[in-house]
Amino acid sequence: MFKEYDVIVVGAGHAGCEAAAAAANMGSSVLLVTMNMQTIAQMSCNPAMGGIAKGQIVREIDAMGGYSGIVSDKSMVQFRMLNRSKGPAMWSPRTQNDRMMFASVWRNMLEETKNVDFWQDMVGGLLIKGGKVCGIRTSMGIEIPSKSVVLTNGTFLNGLIHIGEKNFGGGRAGEKAAHGITEQLVELGFEAGRMKTGTPPRLDGRSLDYSKMEEQFGDEEVTGFSFKKGMNPFEESSKTETQRPKQLSCHITYTNQKVHDILRTGFDKSPMFSGRIKGLGPRYCPSVEDKIDRFADKERHQLFVEPEGWNTVEIYVNGFSTSLPEDVQHKALREIAGFENMKMFRPGYAIEYDYFPPTQLGLTLETKLIKNLFFAGQINGTTGYEEAACQGLMAGINASRSAKELEPVILKRSDAYIGVLIDDLTNKGTEEPYRMFTSRAEFRILLRQDNADLRLTELGRSIGLADDERLERVNRKRESLKEIREFFTQYGVEPSEINATLTEAGTAELNQKVKLDKVLMRPQINMDIIRKGVKAADDFLSGHDKDIIESAEIEMKYDAYIDKELELVQKMGKLEDIKLQGDYDYSKLKSLSIEARQKLAKIKPTSLGQASRISGVSPADVSVLLVHMGR
Repeated sequence: MFKEYDVIVVGAGHAGCEAAAAAANMGSSVLLVTMNMQTIAQMSCNPAMGGIAKGQIVREIDAMGGYSGIVSDKSMVQFRMLNRSKGPAMWSPRTQNDRMMFASVWRNMLEETKNVDFWQDMVGGLLIKGGKVCGIRTSMGIEIPSKSVVLTNGTFLNGLIHIGEKNFGGGRAGEKAAHGITEQLVELGFEAGRMKTGTPPRLDGRSLDYSKMEEQFGDEEVTGFSFKKGMNPFEESSKTETQRPKQLSCHITYTNQKVHDILRTGFDKSPMFSGRIKGLGPRYCPSVEDKIDRFADKERHQLFVEPEGWNTVEIYVNGFSTSLPEDVQHKALREIAGFENMKMFRPGYAIEYDYFPPTQLGLTLETKLIKNLFFAGQINGTTGYEEAACQGLMAGINASRSAKELEPVILKRSDAYIGVLIDDLTNKGTEEPYRMFTSRAEFRILLRQDNADLRLTELGRSIGLADDERLERVNRKRESLKEIREFFTQYGVEPSEINATLTEAGTAELNQKVKLDKVLMRPQINMDIIRKGVKAADDFLSGHDKDIIESAEIEMKYDAYIDKELELVQKMGKLEDIKLQGDYDYSKLKSLSIEARQKLAKIKPTSLGQASRISGVSPADVSVLLVHMGR
């Protein structure tokens, strides 16, 4: 029935979809295997994409030629740029999405991607020969050959759902768990562990009183994620003002002491507190019972009341993730302002699942034990759609290149948040669900959401992923940025021309003619103020796109900081250039600390830069390695 595929992708969540699309668009024959064709690209938890650091990741996926940004834009019901009050390195786009439309658009895009075949079945094991993966075996006993396999199993590996004292097997509400793969991999020598995540109850929006809540509107200007134009329904160019749909609002409400007291009555039946759940949950997305236990001094906790889509009344209660008994959940929710007559669609639950510590992977996301076998997503201990999607993208790229015996693609920490995430996972590992934050990136002024296309589209095009249209857009953007910078560094502005505007902005007047870029450097001044005061600048900038003008402003204002980070990248790059042998016997180097010897032997870094980032390898150990290598 089946030919030999270049790449088989197991699982069709966010990681699996990106892996399949990337490999297929690079010319590989791909089989996407899923237990249920109706749940491809399911948003298992909240109906949203992006957010702090995650928004940068979606833009990076899009810049490379992945699909997540386009799908998010086409299915968005609200858009917000978070952290606008902070520096531009912190700005993070976020969309609220129509859950059903998101999955539908993803499936349509995959079906329109040539080279992608689909098969509905559970994968029970891998076909392995001579230390290489050569296919999969399904629960129906069908063996399908392939040159590489990407595992993106999400929460399905031996998944166990908990609600109060009840627990039952499942990978998601209403879906069965997957068995067989963990057992086989452990037998082959892999180390496995357990993690936990949770989801809140879903409510009937018709039963809520929104007048008692604080309304949260979307941004007036909707830029979206994708660098391709015409992808989002709110875009100026896509529809006229009268045709454009109105964004859906979210709402904010709060828990209170009475809610907390009711929730505490269920603690003795909580699987988390009783020890029935062994896996660690996400630190930065704790359950509501965890919040009131850990932060007992807090009188209330914020809840975001999020719509699930255009054509449904279903509501997602962001911030109320729980595994307490359903009657306790129901009673507590009814004490929240606006929820007094609340009706529940389904209770919240926790899910425990298998993962494999990611130090067992190389930077390509290929396993060290089995050649041509790649892991992506929650199987690596991450949490979040965006973290999963970017791993899927990179695993798909490298599985495709591995099948064709081409050099792998590895993003460095200075290239992308994707590079930071993969470097963190493979060098430091994780014992709790890993989530990306801007603070994890040491080069975050370089890794902004506005310049992801400048950083990554050329690479995406060179490997056959991004198309020519994307590269042309990037080249035009680069040229525009250069023109704007040249105008600002060459145009001399007279005091009489701008002083009235400067006074109005609360900054000192000019005494003499100065270049416009020097005026822009003032903290009180931005492009809009300059356009208001200098007609020549306004005339010049009217020929450029708003997003490009914004990028130019950021680059000029933060010029010195950007140069400093580039200098640091060059210094770090020197360590990256010093290559290490993967099979070196570090036990011979007695001047290394015992922990460094153990960690280096386990992770097998390929460069001194990678070795320096391994937890337990000190600067003194790096010096020893430098001396050993004659540096």
